[in-house]
Amino acid sequence: MKSLRYYLPVLLALFILPALRLQAAATSPYEVPSKEVIANMTKEQKEARLEEIKARVNEIKAMDRSMLSKDERKALRKELKGMHRQARAITGVYISVGALIIIILLLIIII
Repeated sequence: MKSLRYYLPVLLALFILPALRLQAAATSPYEVPSKEVIANMTKEQKEARLEEIKARVNEIKAMDRSMLSKDERKALRKELKGMHRQARAITGVYISVGALIIIILLLIIII
């Protein structure tokens, strides 16, 4: 019976901690919205979300990050990466003029 008293907390920790970790990973607020969600957003909603992202990025830039702990800095990096993905998904991907000229030249050479 004494051995059960020592092993029971260890067994509970082994079963509960991975489940909590999975739940925390699944509820990330910085996930990129699906294409359907972005397609259903109005132009005003997209612009409003982009303004929110810009405001938050400016807040983070103005912060004194030297006083933050390692975990807090890591959380800020994750937040910034998530917001970057959201902004890219909302605005889309643009081709620069130089890239467009190179693509046209390659098509001319191939044909």
